[in-house]
Amino acid sequence: MYVATTDRSPAGAAAKGPSALIDRFGRRVTYLRISVTDRCDFRCVYCMEPDQRFAPREEVLTLDEIEAVAAAFVALGARKIRLTGGEPLVRPGVVGLMARIAALPGLDELVITTNGSQLTALAQDIRAAGVRRINISLDSLDPGRFRQITRKGDLAKVLAGIDAAIAAGFERIKLNAVILRGRNHLEVPDLVGFAVDKGINISFIEEMPLGSIGDHDRAEAFYSSDQIRQDLAAHFTLVPTTETTGGPARYYRIPDSETRVGFISPHSHNFCADCNRVRVTAEGRLLLCLGQEHSLDLRAILRGHPGDRERLDQGIREAMQIKPEGHEFDLRAQPVIFRHMNLTGG
Repeated sequence: MYVATTDRSPAGAAAKGPSALIDRFGRRVTYLRISVTDRCDFRCVYCMEPDQRFAPREEVLTLDEIEAVAAAFVALGARKIRLTGGEPLVRPGVVGLMARIAALPGLDELVITTNGSQLTALAQDIRAAGVRRINISLDSLDPGRFRQITRKGDLAKVLAGIDAAIAAGFERIKLNAVILRGRNHLEVPDLVGFAVDKGINISFIEEMPLGSIGDHDRAEAFYSSDQIRQDLAAHFTLVPTTETTGGPARYYRIPDSETRVGFISPHSHNFCADCNRVRVTAEGRLLLCLGQEHSLDLRAILRGHPGDRERLDQGIREAMQIKPEGHEFDLRAQPVIFRHMNLTGG
């Protein structure tokens, strides 16, 4: 069992094995998000540019390297892993990778985030691989608006993918919606109604200023979680709950339904004090904070010292000591984070 230590020094943490994943602010890191690819079949306006350039394939971690990173983190105390992208399901071999990661001793849960475009073909296989929960991005129920936001997406295909995921029997399915003022903010009640009808959950996400985008002014398009709750109050009763899935969302239940409504609010309700997460980019950078550039090059360790698990573990343990206290997102400033969300991992 993973037990925290009160010794927060690097030496003390390293000596106590799994409790090395405690940062200098006393936060225990138990949740790892891995971007398996920066490629995607959509070009969502808040995520990337329409002519986005992707990393050369030789610079992206191999599936074996991703598995090695996952195994190291689990051995050091991570209990939840999320595979993201880009769009993770466009990467060949990813379902087999899921099965190998899901089988790691000590891992409590493997989950994925997807845009839903590949689920009609892959949902059953993903569930059989050991994935218990799945998040599916859905920013609009209007085909034209959905196409406008995703630039390439087919709403009918994604809705069929959601139905395929329901049929596959995942323990929980959650929709993720990024809400932009003047773009899809009027759809908030409809999106919740859709989730209620399907018996699944939904979370609303405030846009995060990662990478330069030309589609809209992020400050003008910002729509806060508080505004969304106000919009929903005319249509639904939201009952606060302390339930959590181990991530940053704050949840509310809708009485007489199976649906929980979550709010991920990096701007209006900063959650950095409780951060339990780190991320690995498609290129193998271990990001200690979504909104900062503190990082460790895991790819350099993996390729410079192949098979050296001790060196990999040491790097991960030491990296916990450069995890910053929090992000510094500012919607009105030029982005200080130049990497786009597809490389970072959604």
